[in-house]
Amino acid sequence: MNEFAEIFSSSDPENVSTAVRLMLLFTVLSLAPGILILMTSFTRILIVLSFVRTSLATQQMPPNQVLIGIALFLTFFIMAPTLQEVNNEALQPLFNEEITLDEAYEEAAVPMKEFMAKHTRQKDLALFMNYAQMERPETIQDIPMTTLVPAFAISELKTAFQMGFMIFVPFLVIDMAVASVLMSMGMMMLPPVMISLPFKILLFVLVDGWYLITHSLLEGF
Repeated sequence: MNEFAEIFSSSDPENVSTAVRLMLLFTVLSLAPGILILMTSFTRILIVLSFVRTSLATQQMPPNQVLIGIALFLTFFIMAPTLQEVNNEALQPLFNEEITLDEAYEEAAVPMKEFMAKHTRQKDLALFMNYAQMERPETIQDIPMTTLVPAFAISELKTAFQMGFMIFVPFLVIDMAVASVLMSMGMMMLPPVMISLPFKILLFVLVDGWYLITHSLLEGF
């Protein structure tokens, strides 16, 4: 603790730089879950993958850890250009003491705002801007983060649920067909899910479902 106190109390430029890095690191770590969930593609990917598992009715297959892991690495893949720009324009100049912390925040916000604005519906953005009684912004950078982030989040939720609906339809048809056949055969006590599950898995494998889902997610961004 004494070492940390000496770092923050020292006026030496090197120690000040170290203190800034530590403060920035602690701030990023504390906000990391919120940034990951609400400012990246993570939410859409995870919801769509969850819809896939629910529509297949495979209970806990794949497990939650697998779905979250896939969503996490797909997010890193999709966000790589944006994160690289944040690193080049904000973090590296800050660490090299070329810009201040406030300037680094402004520079880091530019690519993040561009990414979120690209996938935010105007209706959702207008909802929060009208509630805050804001004037129409001239550029994307004029939109505050407090307005853009929730607008982006509900836009991602709507897109994810639209994709989930399209995933549900073919498997719902299989369930209805199996239920009709069982009812016509007088086997009403037999759960249709037990019979339809192998057919749904077979269909998903034959059409290479994981490839199609991943392709759709990547194309969406």
